[in-house]
Amino acid sequence: MLPAFAATCWFYVEEIIVKAGDPRFFANNGPFGIAAIAAAIGAEASFDDGRMIEGVAALQFAGPGELSFLDNRRYASLLAETKAGVVVVHPELVGAVPASAVALVTRDPYRGWALAAALFHPNPPAKPGIHATACVDPTAVIDASAEIGPFAVVGARARVGVNGQVGAHAVIGDGVVMGSYCRIGAHASVSHAILGDRVYVYSGARIGQEGFGFVSSSLPFLTVPQLGRVILEDDVEVGANSTIDRGSTQDTVIGAGSRLDNLVQIGHNVRLGRNCVVVAQVGISGSTVLEDFVMVGGQAGLTGHLRIGRGAKIGAQSGVMSDVAAGAEMMGSPVEPIREYWRRLAVLRRLARGAKASRDDDKTNDIKSGDSKD
Repeated sequence: MLPAFAATCWFYVEEIIVKAGDPRFFANNGPFGIAAIAAAIGAEASFDDGRMIEGVAALQFAGPGELSFLDNRRYASLLAETKAGVVVVHPELVGAVPASAVALVTRDPYRGWALAAALFHPNPPAKPGIHATACVDPTAVIDASAEIGPFAVVGARARVGVNGQVGAHAVIGDGVVMGSYCRIGAHASVSHAILGDRVYVYSGARIGQEGFGFVSSSLPFLTVPQLGRVILEDDVEVGANSTIDRGSTQDTVIGAGSRLDNLVQIGHNVRLGRNCVVVAQVGISGSTVLEDFVMVGGQAGLTGHLRIGRGAKIGAQSGVMSDVAAGAEMMGSPVEPIREYWRRLAVLRRLARGAKASRDDDKTNDIKSGDSKD
């Protein structure tokens, strides 16, 4: 039997696992009717019996008053057993939805789920006003709808746009411009930067610090002034504790809609196109260009002055030291086409198995030889 304290902790963990949208952390705008949800996510309801849906939950934990979804066929077995009141599904899976549930039919269930979850739990709106402990330069322009959090710093001539949010202890440097609906997380810092609309810089990120540039031809090293800026276009998200260096003589640019995961390093003069995805712990060296829709897997490293073509995909932990063609799928260090990478890996595995089998045969022969001598 578990001790009383351990049993209490176990119950608490179960509560967190089962219940999505803990009201201590996530405000709920529900309930919503079937028609309202269908309209919000662009889906068609299999029927509407007037029921009200109070929230969202995972398929195996959802109850009659909650919405869930199925996007991956690997979890189709959960669909037959779900008690969810509403399930967002692909048209091909409508027949598998239990009779007790309303099917919201869309060709992109995961997108539908994201829109539904945001309907119930939208991002917290800005709370207009400047906290008493914030330090705001008199020349800064703060929109009346913006929120400046505790101990935040807003420098001279900086601009915080409509419904902007600057978190606790965040620093907005001199001259920085933030468009509408931007959010800057706690302890983040933004300098030498222009932000478009709906940019989200997560907690602890560093935007606009000096790039890694110095003259190495003689000692001591001579630091090269970094005179460019960082441009974060509309709908960019920069993950927690990521860093984006400002340009040296031109701008570092993160294209509209791009997503940077946590702990990403972007060097000076790097340019990302639209809707690029850069996963955690990736490092991109100075002056490298990623065209639109490039995806870079976790812990990959890209050297400087490269061009990665539109739609290319770079696998996790890859080392990229030369240009990559548009649409290419690359893997390994140094990178090679992904099919060649897996073919090479398969050959190495066969060789390793063959070598092991040979060693095992040698050991067996040695034992037999020893037996015969006895």
